[in-house]
Amino acid sequence: MRTLNIKCGQMVSHSNKNYLIKSILDLKAVILEDPNSGELLRAYINELGTEVADDVQNIPDREFVSIPDKHLQVAQHRFSIIRELLEGTNTQSVDEIAKKAGVYRTTIYRWIARYEQTGLVSSLAPSEGKGAKGKSRLEPEVDFIIQGAINEFYLTSQKKPVQKVCIEVQKQCINAGLKPPHVLTVRNRINQLSEYWRLKKRSGTKAAKDMFDPKVGTFPGAETPLSVVQIDHTLLDIILVDETYRRPVGRPWITVALDVYSRMVVGFYISFETPGAMGTGLCIAHAILDKEEYLARLDVQGDWPCWGKMRTIHVDNAKEFRGNMLKNACLEYGIELSWRPVATPNWGGNVERFLKTLVKEVHTLPGTTFSKPIDRKDYDSVKKASLTLPELEKWVAEFIVNVYHQRPHKSLQMSPIDKYKQGLFGTEGKLGTGIPPKILDKRKVRLDFMPYEERTIQHYGVIIDNISYYGDVMRKWINATDEKSGKAKLKRKFIFKRDPRDISKVYFFDPELRDYHQIPYRDTSRPSMSIWEYREIIKRLKDEGMRRIDENAIFQTYDRMMELEKSAVSKTLKSKRLGGKKLLRASNQEKPSVHEEIEPIGNTEETVPQVRNISRNIKPFEDYEHGASR
Repeated sequence: MRTLNIKCGQMVSHSNKNYLIKSILDLKAVILEDPNSGELLRAYINELGTEVADDVQNIPDREFVSIPDKHLQVAQHRFSIIRELLEGTNTQSVDEIAKKAGVYRTTIYRWIARYEQTGLVSSLAPSEGKGAKGKSRLEPEVDFIIQGAINEFYLTSQKKPVQKVCIEVQKQCINAGLKPPHVLTVRNRINQLSEYWRLKKRSGTKAAKDMFDPKVGTFPGAETPLSVVQIDHTLLDIILVDETYRRPVGRPWITVALDVYSRMVVGFYISFETPGAMGTGLCIAHAILDKEEYLARLDVQGDWPCWGKMRTIHVDNAKEFRGNMLKNACLEYGIELSWRPVATPNWGGNVERFLKTLVKEVHTLPGTTFSKPIDRKDYDSVKKASLTLPELEKWVAEFIVNVYHQRPHKSLQMSPIDKYKQGLFGTEGKLGTGIPPKILDKRKVRLDFMPYEERTIQHYGVIIDNISYYGDVMRKWINATDEKSGKAKLKRKFIFKRDPRDISKVYFFDPELRDYHQIPYRDTSRPSMSIWEYREIIKRLKDEGMRRIDENAIFQTYDRMMELEKSAVSKTLKSKRLGGKKLLRASNQEKPSVHEEIEPIGNTEETVPQVRNISRNIKPFEDYEHGASR
């Protein structure tokens, strides 16, 4: 995965030529130096790329969801060993770290090189297929013994060392006639325990709370930008309309990611879908990636200089944050996923306060439902609704970039953007963290944080939600068998991902090419639709009593819905035109002559200007035809 490091002395490319970063001016620009001529050049950060080189041997990316869990656990353990070395916060030498981990120092350097080349934790996973063919896995009985020994000897107030647990596991395995596991296997299991759980079981609940519970007005670990990011959702108090016919369609949900240190919003995702793994994943991807192209697409003027991998993501205990997809994606990017302890609302206070601020601003928009029915009074939210989802998304981006980030924050005593810059560039008494690396493979990041489906590939392609997809790149995998299934020869399952905003295509991960390929509908004449439109169709078919739903029924219903909408719009326009003709006939019967003065209406002191010539050459309803109707 291509990652751009923005720091002095780093070699980067600009206009397909290599330069050294001489100095960093701000979050938008740097000074570059030509290493050959010494010539200096000012360049924007969004114009930079990674170093141009012909002999770089890239480690091929492996889709992390295709890597066995036990190998991902090994990768996570290796990353935890080298993390402080990568971040420059270690207090031990490489030799000391290697000795503690039970490996050679050259192994530590090799792990660091592999991770820096890819930026992905999965690059540290053992290669599949190493070792003798048919090598046995850890037996369930051995797993049971390891877990029992950890609970009985390690997670107790006696605080027995890890070595004692390893000895006990070895003894119990020998007594049971089983092959003892390697000591690193036992150590890895212990290292996977959360620090909070470990401290609670060994030192008591109070010690764990004293260490991990936040103090009033602070949040543990949030001392620098992107050290802790909080994520939460809310249902916005506004009814939106569809883009084509401007009909009311419902209230949207928003998922927001907020940097606790600076209170900067680092990403958001807005849709009609109830919060789940998809919305959460796309919000995290938006937070990690830079926002230049995004703001340009929305036509929002302003700077949103937030990008880079956060160290910790803090979420509540909702089920959408507990899925394996999210946990594995965060593991892949070296992000720690932390859950809020039960009954501790102050842990999520920062992002919740922003959401309350946003909701108050939304109450000023047409179509708002307000927070309480009593606040609505006689306001007709449905009738007043006028914003579409893209229009609201643009409004939210405008508010974040040009209002919220710029105005002073009560707790910070400065604006979030100033606090963020302070954390990156430092102050008189404190060094900054520097500009975070920028990931250039945007498509990969978005796909990595999307949920996936596993499907076998048949001669017709693959079916997801009753819809068939097919592409030539899938041809070689038709009816492929899973080699790991042995004599059973089960069909091999492959990974597919899909963007909910357009389900006319899916993304297929080719295990040989180690890349995603876009796969369209098998019948490419079918219209594209969103997952929300698809669900509305399925609901309608079920309401009609249809038991067996197939692809033809889905798209026939879609076409019928579109025709109904067009017919409704046509009838509405016809009604307006007929109404306009009636008004015109009525006004012609009562209107004064061309040279007659018009009397004032009612008791108002204002008078309507005299009409001297109303016989303009304008055809009736011309404004309707040109779209100028009010």
